[in-house]
Amino acid sequence: MIDKDVCIGCGMCVNTCPVDAISMVEGKAFINEEICIKCGSCVGVCPVGAITIDN
Repeated sequence: MIDKDVCIGCGMCVNTCPVDAISMVEGKAFINEEICIKCGSCVGVCPVGAITIDN
């Protein structure tokens, strides 16, 4: 899940996602939950902590 109020639109999560589940929409990260494998790689690279993984 992306907290749009916290996301700064840097794109680091987009570049790290192994299944291309993250894209930029209107300057903010968006996770396609149908593709996401919940690996957590995006959580680790987000510089502002805007991403959480729901299990």
